[in-house]
Amino acid sequence: MTFATIFHTNYGMYFLTVLIMLLIYFGLYGIFNRFFFSTALFYVLSIVFAVANRLKIIYRAEPLLPSDLAFFNSSRGLLSMISLKLTLEIIFGLLFIVVICLFLQKKFGKTTLFIKWPIRFIMILLFGTVLSGFYTVNNQNSLTKKILTKEGYTSSSANLMWDTNNNGPLITFLTNIHLDVMEKPSNYNQEKIDSIVKKYQGVATDINENRPNADVNKQTVIFVLSESLSDPSRVPNVKINQDPLPNIRRIKSENTSGLMLSSGYGGGTANMEYMALTGMAVNQFSNTLRTPFVQLVTKQVNPENISNQFEISTAIHPYLGTFYNRTGVYESFGIKNFKNLKTKGHSALKYTAPLNGGQWVSDKSVYNDVLLQVEQGKHGQFINVVTMQNHMPYNNYYPDNTFTASGKGVGQNASEVANYAKGISYTDASTKDFLNALDTINKPITVVLYGDHLPGIYSGNESAVHEIPEHETDYFIYSNKYAIDHNMGTKKIISDTHITDPNGFIPLVYQQMKQKVSPFYALLTEIQKDTPAMAKSTINTSGNLYIDKHTGKQISYNKLSYHQRQLLEDYRLVQYDMTAGKNYSGKLGFTK
Repeated sequence: MTFATIFHTNYGMYFLTVLIMLLIYFGLYGIFNRFFFSTALFYVLSIVFAVANRLKIIYRAEPLLPSDLAFFNSSRGLLSMISLKLTLEIIFGLLFIVVICLFLQKKFGKTTLFIKWPIRFIMILLFGTVLSGFYTVNNQNSLTKKILTKEGYTSSSANLMWDTNNNGPLITFLTNIHLDVMEKPSNYNQEKIDSIVKKYQGVATDINENRPNADVNKQTVIFVLSESLSDPSRVPNVKINQDPLPNIRRIKSENTSGLMLSSGYGGGTANMEYMALTGMAVNQFSNTLRTPFVQLVTKQVNPENISNQFEISTAIHPYLGTFYNRTGVYESFGIKNFKNLKTKGHSALKYTAPLNGGQWVSDKSVYNDVLLQVEQGKHGQFINVVTMQNHMPYNNYYPDNTFTASGKGVGQNASEVANYAKGISYTDASTKDFLNALDTINKPITVVLYGDHLPGIYSGNESAVHEIPEHETDYFIYSNKYAIDHNMGTKKIISDTHITDPNGFIPLVYQQMKQKVSPFYALLTEIQKDTPAMAKSTINTSGNLYIDKHTGKQISYNKLSYHQRQLLEDYRLVQYDMTAGKNYSGKLGFTK
């Protein structure tokens, strides 16, 4: 948002932003009582906030949020994802400010602008009062909310960029300090949940009459979140000179497959992973719950997820366990074995080689570690895999890259798009080899492979015009030869698979394996079969994006049938009960 836009269209927010920044400065000054030191700290914090906010908008199309502060535990990993030139420019710029201010503090600070305690106390009190006031900003009757509203504050409920453009990045950041998991449904009570549980116990009974397999622990299920995997040929106004995904294209044509509606663009990996593992929909959470991995999971007691159904479960991620707090999340999920770059002993990754010229651990290496894990278990198990090979940045890593990109959609990023295409071509080849290896193993194995989001490199396209194709990734579900031969897997499910969302993978994989379902998974099955694919919208102010699974086109909530709206109401009540409510359903064995 430009200065002119703020000044002429929302002067009240501009004024409040300046006032808040002034009070933050006064607070620092009151705490340290050193004019030049406080000035240096204020400028450092302001510049870091501005740069981080700008980078996040560029790469993920959303502003900086309080939940992002958790990533400072992985600051080295974050720095590795931006260019060395930019990193050095930021560091030298900050050092220049600090050195100048420290010099001035040493030369003039002993005699300049010392403040007595009564004034300091008032400055600190004002600072604390303003910041603490934002804790209640989501309460309609709070003084902070009334002041903001009077000055022109508006919220889109879910569209962060709309919030930022209207209210400014600082106020958007501060209004997300306090977390509300979900808005409590007006009809939420124990009796209502009891009736839902009974309803889907009956649905589960009907589904299970045609499902021969009762013990999921006889199956091996592998979820592979393939970083940024998506067919670039579907992106409007983008042309690639050759097909980077011929094998995956063939695999999709022969097996259960389709498109996945992502709630992110250029980022948001952990949200897609959360939905895939839990069956919960992030668009049903509140405006302030942006990253369940960081803000929710570790605060829950035995949070529901697919690994609960298995006696043996493992997570494999060839990066840092601190990213998105995965170490804590997997522990809360009950996944006892988490293999990452920092783990040792039996949990160490054996294969960590990158591609020739690549920055991150290759998909081939990850697949080799997955095969080792599959072979170690005598019985069934669940394995959750999150790859890194195609993570940003998309620099010119690969030698002899023959891919080229053109078209309006690539904007100034033709080189990045070509490098991305080369990277996913390696994923394509290694995925083929991985599935071939699984076909040689004499145990039933089913793989769900999906891309989490598109890479944030198609800068030439207008997001508002191309929101749907820029939020559709690829997925397939593959059962190995042994599973199909022993009636524990399916070759290709045809109906209701054209487009889904990450929370649809659990019911789809259970259908693929001909596996009996719990009442909760029966609800997810009905949601997958009869309701639109859902996502958080990054464009429209209603916050939700619904895509008809038969036509692939956007549909408004008001156009849904009574049956569809009733299913979504049941779904919302159950999700509230499991994440923010009293867990009445869990006490009734809803997930068993």
